[in-house]
Amino acid sequence: MKIHSMILGAALTVCAFSAYAADTSNTLQKIKDTKEIVLGYREDATPFAYIDNSQTPTGFSVDLCREIVKGIEKALGMQDIRITYQPVTASNRIPLLANGSIDLECGSTTNTQERQKAVSFLYTTYVTGTKILVRTDSGINSVEDLKGKKIAVTAGTNNIRAVQKLNEEKHLNLTLVYGDSHAVNFLQLQNGRVDGFSTDDILLSVLRAQSKAPKDFKLIPEQLLSVEPYAIGVRKDDPKFKELADGILKTAFDDGKFTAIYEKWFMNPIPPKGINLDMPMSGELKQLMQHPSDSTNPQPRQ
Repeated sequence: MKIHSMILGAALTVCAFSAYAADTSNTLQKIKDTKEIVLGYREDATPFAYIDNSQTPTGFSVDLCREIVKGIEKALGMQDIRITYQPVTASNRIPLLANGSIDLECGSTTNTQERQKAVSFLYTTYVTGTKILVRTDSGINSVEDLKGKKIAVTAGTNNIRAVQKLNEEKHLNLTLVYGDSHAVNFLQLQNGRVDGFSTDDILLSVLRAQSKAPKDFKLIPEQLLSVEPYAIGVRKDDPKFKELADGILKTAFDDGKFTAIYEKWFMNPIPPKGINLDMPMSGELKQLMQHPSDSTNPQPRQ
């Protein structure tokens, strides 16, 4: 009788798992039944998602996902949802989300039309894009000051097109210097071999913060030269879950919680080295807090 019960229990468990694997369109029901939510996180995407010294997942996107879990608990009248963390990589994060292995993808993922064919995205929670890093003592304070200058770009990146477009529109007569890596380009800027280095603003800010003299470098221009919206991924064709999670984010935008989480990770020392990125919230993100968007090309209202 005991063996029969064990076999029956195992069979029911297998059936339940199979049902979830086959039907990934009801995330809330899965959470209610299992009392668990699985967060996918990157191990090396500072400050969005990474591992701290105690081998614990941490970061801006991880904190936002934890905030969403709190909102789900409140909505479902539950207090005991267990969070399970699943490390993901750039190559497997979308498949693991699509097949039901993770419920929220908490990293540094850009919402693109190609990815939307497989998964959905919540409201934009970070706006990155192309900017240019220059030396503070260079006398370069605006795009117009770049005329005739040498700008380092990393081969194979989308930022090249943004700089070329700026060059054509503003008639800057820039000379593009192609480097194999961000580290090489930053070294060229430090050594004065180029006048500026262009890539995503967040990457530039991390390089600046990790340098021996962060105050020796500054970002221009004020506005992004190209826009890439980072967003938390959810499964496709589950509108109830997306609506609830978007609503939780909207509340965080409105009540100051999102701003507090942002400042924790971008305006204060962060583990493990206590580096302060010193990166105030962009005007684009402030506008998107007031008018949330899940578009691949969000256009903040003026």
